[in-house]
Amino acid sequence: MANLTGLASFVAELRAARTNLVSQLRHVDAALSVLGKMSSGSSYTKPRRTLSASARKRISLAQKARWAKRANIQAGKMKPKRTISAAGRKRIAAAQRARWAKLKAQQKKPA
Repeated sequence: MANLTGLASFVAELRAARTNLVSQLRHVDAALSVLGKMSSGSSYTKPRRTLSASARKRISLAQKARWAKRANIQAGKMKPKRTISAAGRKRIAAAQRARWAKLKAQQKKPA
């Protein structure tokens, strides 16, 4: 008889757990129902347009023409790469050597 009373209490606990789970499941179902109604009216679920192959081809060719036009315009406005003359390079090198010499002379004075 002791086994039957223990078993009865175990069955009662299982029934209580089942009732709790059913209640939670109802809450989840209600939440999903509300969320489903909210998302169906939002602007995020717009149907996507489908384009024919010929329309996609025309759009592609038009975009490539715009890119080519932009590339040609930029090519016409591009400045040639600037180069420095040999005399200019010598002047810059001499000025840099003078700056380094001045710096080294200042470092030797305090010592």
